[in-house]
Amino acid sequence: MKSNQDNVHRETEVSVTSGWFMLPIVLLIILGSIALFIFSIAAGDRNPLWGLFIISIIGEIIGIIMLIGFFTLQPNEARVLILFGEYRGTVKQSGFHWGNPFYSNGQRILVESQIQTSVPGKAVPYTRAKVGRNKISLRARTHNVEKLKVNDKRGNPIEIGAVVIWRVEDTAQAMFDVDDYEKYVHTQSESALRHLASLYSYDHGEDNEITLRSGVEEISTSLKRELQERLQKAGVVVEETRLTHLAYAPEIAQAMLRRQQAEAVIAARQKIVQGAVSMVDMALRELAEKQVLQLDDERKAAMVSNLMVVLCGENETQPVINTGTLYT
Repeated sequence: MKSNQDNVHRETEVSVTSGWFMLPIVLLIILGSIALFIFSIAAGDRNPLWGLFIISIIGEIIGIIMLIGFFTLQPNEARVLILFGEYRGTVKQSGFHWGNPFYSNGQRILVESQIQTSVPGKAVPYTRAKVGRNKISLRARTHNVEKLKVNDKRGNPIEIGAVVIWRVEDTAQAMFDVDDYEKYVHTQSESALRHLASLYSYDHGEDNEITLRSGVEEISTSLKRELQERLQKAGVVVEETRLTHLAYAPEIAQAMLRRQQAEAVIAARQKIVQGAVSMVDMALRELAEKQVLQLDDERKAAMVSNLMVVLCGENETQPVINTGTLYT
């Protein structure tokens, strides 16, 4: 039994003949065949010179077929050469070229359906033409993963979106190891983002735990690493990934907002109490060290109570004059 590695294709870069070199040769064959055709008819008495006539016809056909071999490549563009179903290499050098006229052109049109409207469940069909002559762009491309509704690590429904910057590195794998490498990138990007969101909490994790909100750089790096593993078989390199949208789902957004507000209030209260306790402790210690007052436990308790009310109270305190003592 063969392993999956046996079915992996590897790119082989090749060079072809310069188009500027072959152009005058092809024109010479075509024009020469036309001249020979005319001469074979004119030189004959009543019938053309059949030998020259047949040679001119064959030469004209050969010249027309050779015209098909011309092609151009722009910078960061490649052409995969396929001869009768066999991979012969990839041309990456930009310019005007000539290759075997029988190399497959690979022109085809795909009709797909995707959701292109804001109406849920409404798919709009569209027609997309593939680039002819098995040409593949090597430029960096951007794919925006639209907002996905998933559950985070704690089961809370969230909305998440990302942008993926990618490019084709191995043209042979992109052409032969997957059916449609562009669609493959789109599908795997969505799948990887869904999986990643389920591994992390939105913003309430354990101590030193990375969350989707607090660990943006770590999350982006993890997404890039996982996506690269998925897209490696398609000969695609992931240049960068970045989260573009992160929020709670609408049905729990208000409840989570109230939860965040409550946690903020509790955290603020804790800070206030900690500060008030330290201030009371400092006041008692200063009074004792400087021997300003000699306070027993009951007077200390009363003083602590008054200071805590003053320091922790939300409203302004009103002074109360005590004309008696604590013991009467």
